[in-house]
Amino acid sequence: MERVRRVGAYGVLRDAERQVLLVRGSSLADFPGVWSLPGGGLEHAEHPAHAVVREVAEETGLTVEVSGLRAVVADVVPYPELGVALHTDRMLFDVATIGGRLCAERDGSTDLARWLTLDEAAELPLLPFTAEALGLPVVPLPPDALRRREPFPGPGTNRRQRFGAYGMVTGPDGRVLLTMIAEGYPGAGRWHLPGGGTDHGEQPVTALLRELVEESGQLGRVTGLIGVDNLHNPAALGPEGYPIDWHGIRVVYRVEVDLPTEPAVTELAGGSTARAAWFTPVELRNLPLTEIAAMVLEPSR
Repeated sequence: MERVRRVGAYGVLRDAERQVLLVRGSSLADFPGVWSLPGGGLEHAEHPAHAVVREVAEETGLTVEVSGLRAVVADVVPYPELGVALHTDRMLFDVATIGGRLCAERDGSTDLARWLTLDEAAELPLLPFTAEALGLPVVPLPPDALRRREPFPGPGTNRRQRFGAYGMVTGPDGRVLLTMIAEGYPGAGRWHLPGGGTDHGEQPVTALLRELVEESGQLGRVTGLIGVDNLHNPAALGPEGYPIDWHGIRVVYRVEVDLPTEPAVTELAGGSTARAAWFTPVELRNLPLTEIAAMVLEPSR
């Protein structure tokens, strides 16, 4: 099957009675009649936090603001009639209402928006990621729930969207692990957070721990979620040899390495990592860092 990827942003919104806001898929949706958290796919170059504000407004009529990133998950749904396996990376944001009036989306992929108690939500057909986010049992949807018949649109000429997982990696002594970007890649020679792109069908935490081994030989454990970074470079020049309109979505986690060793790059030759090393907070001050590494490590420098 053809492997297709998509990145989405969704809002977890509760009212004063602790009801949760859900939306129902319309006849235009992949899963008509099935309920989910409000949200949807990112546009090219769009920040995930901006996407969730836009999507919630379109689907519910409410204006919201983002208060934090709650969780990041991934799932794969096969579309047998299209010969496609769709991998979706989903970012779930906590959001709060600041204006608007609740109303259904017109002529869109949802046709109803409702405040529901968890007991009421449990009686409805829910997309699996929504049930999991609400702490409800994940009930498989019937085979005929999937109705999409239209092909998935391509990314466009010379456009690339990449979803990655990165870590602020520390050891017991407070040192920080960083990786140097290899020649031929954007940011070459700068020190970067360990991590990289997720594979099709791979959860972001699994991808990060895999990348940590490949880039440094370290075994880590994820202890928390820091946030998400958005990178848009309309003319990124990498190993392809020609400019690409590049959109990177990078989720950042806290990672601890309990038994640090001398870092060694173990990924196959030709990778984007030249070397890896541990640094004390004092040593961090004089390092050339990538933008995301500088942002995450600023309190440590």
